[in-house]
Amino acid sequence: MFLNPESTTGNTANPPVPTPIRVLVAKPGLDGHDRGAKIIARALRDAGMEVIYTGLRQTPEMIVNAALQEDVQVIGLSILSGAHNAIVPRVMELLREKDMSDVKVVVGGIIPDEDADALKKQGVAAVFQPGATLDSIVTFIRGAVPA
Repeated sequence: MFLNPESTTGNTANPPVPTPIRVLVAKPGLDGHDRGAKIIARALRDAGMEVIYTGLRQTPEMIVNAALQEDVQVIGLSILSGAHNAIVPRVMELLREKDMSDVKVVVGGIIPDEDADALKKQGVAAVFQPGATLDSIVTFIRGAVPA
């Protein structure tokens, strides 16, 4: 067994590096427009987060299984197709079934205000609509995930 010398000597000159926030970015449904999701993924990565990008045309089952396997703290769904009222409730249901209710879900895309409110009532942590800044998304995720 190897011991970490810092843990036994009380060396505080090199404090432990914090574990980065792990975020899964997914494009559910038939929506084939992924430029925005890739921009978000890069901004999160540049902010020091670990980002797993699932690619296009993911089912809710594929997204939740990937989130489980990757042990993420946040799932970001990019939906431009208008299918958010069908996809997001299924993702939330699957997360509950797999005892993953601690995973934060954020949704971005073309989401009308009334739908955004309904999604939040279903447990979505935040909805980012057109015009949201990259900084606002990064700041929200940092604040939503316990250190």
